[in-house]
Amino acid sequence: MANSPQAKKRARQNEKRFAVNKARRSRIRTYLRKVEEAIESGDKDAATAALRAAQPELMRGVTKGVFHKNTASRKMSRLSARVKALG
Repeated sequence: MANSPQAKKRARQNEKRFAVNKARRSRIRTYLRKVEEAIESGDKDAATAALRAAQPELMRGVTKGVFHKNTASRKMSRLSARVKALG
């Protein structure tokens, strides 16, 4: 348990950050799931639209520190390759 005022404040800040990051990660995963579902259904137009919607969300997660840049790039690359293969 934190004892000093500084450590107590840091603990409070960590809780807030955790909640914000958790919500942001969940939101990004929802976008990615929509892309996955569109790919599974075989609808290229829907998959492309979902991918376009997911890309800025994923990159925003990178700028906010939720995901590493290479992780986001890898996910986008793999998803776009799968969407392209629907052709």
